[in-house]
Amino acid sequence: MKFIVTGGSGFIGSHIARYLVKQNHEVTVIDDLRRGSLENLDDIKDKINFQKINILNFQEIKKIAKNVDGIFHQAGLGSVPQSFKEPEEYHNVNAIGTENILKIAKQINCKVVYASSSSIYGNQTKFPVSENAERNPLNPYGESKLQAEKFAQQYAKNGVKVIGLRYFNVFGIGQNLNYAGVIPKFIERLLEHKPPIIEGDGTQIRNFIYVDDVVRANWMAFVSSVDYAFLNIATGTTTSVNNLARIMINLTSQKLEPEYVDSRPGDIKKSQADTSLAKKLIGWEPKFSLEEGLKEIFPKND
Repeated sequence: MKFIVTGGSGFIGSHIARYLVKQNHEVTVIDDLRRGSLENLDDIKDKINFQKINILNFQEIKKIAKNVDGIFHQAGLGSVPQSFKEPEEYHNVNAIGTENILKIAKQINCKVVYASSSSIYGNQTKFPVSENAERNPLNPYGESKLQAEKFAQQYAKNGVKVIGLRYFNVFGIGQNLNYAGVIPKFIERLLEHKPPIIEGDGTQIRNFIYVDDVVRANWMAFVSSVDYAFLNIATGTTTSVNNLARIMINLTSQKLEPEYVDSRPGDIKKSQADTSLAKKLIGWEPKFSLEEGLKEIFPKND
């Protein structure tokens, strides 16, 4: 089969591209390299068609999106702090960029599986959070992801097959430290034998998910008979940032205590997903626990 992966040189996109190549599919990666890196594709660079194109360049994408079976749309901007500085840019890339992909999917009649985000929920009071919970994003990043979902909803009504995967806290090999979450930042500090730095008091609750499980969710969504849905993608098991720091310090067998700094604006206090709908509709459930995922990327010193 023939696929396009937008944002395919980024963290999650490169993992999806690699998975598709291993399954002997024909893969075109679209990325403007603003956030991604060609190094993420080094091992498969001779097996893919790479196109340096901005997601907002509709005509250029349209030229290469022919005879495509599906699009895995992972391109986007993902830094919450940066979204406060560039709200219009985040809207353009994350919302309008997604609409561009949906327009093309309508024209060529192919299915889209794309990266939505748990940030659309904002701070909730009932947990775990199901897909029909109120959507109340706390930052421009979340707003842009919510607008993308509204586009998806509109296009689905016009016959486009689209599944939005609401990623929670994804982690794994290849994350960009400048835009990634807490785990790679903790790893960087611990590899330098420095204590992890926690923003806020560390009682924030997070719902981590290992990238291999996210890749499987994308594939299972594509091959499923489901034409339109939004699905939570997470383990469903929570941990506090304080506990995460303890787990990671223990994995390195170091005797360190975390350092604390002020919390950042737009930060969600608690995140926990109800993942039962993903299991029901596409048969997906996570295989990796937080600890198992961490051991994959951060082996314990013997």
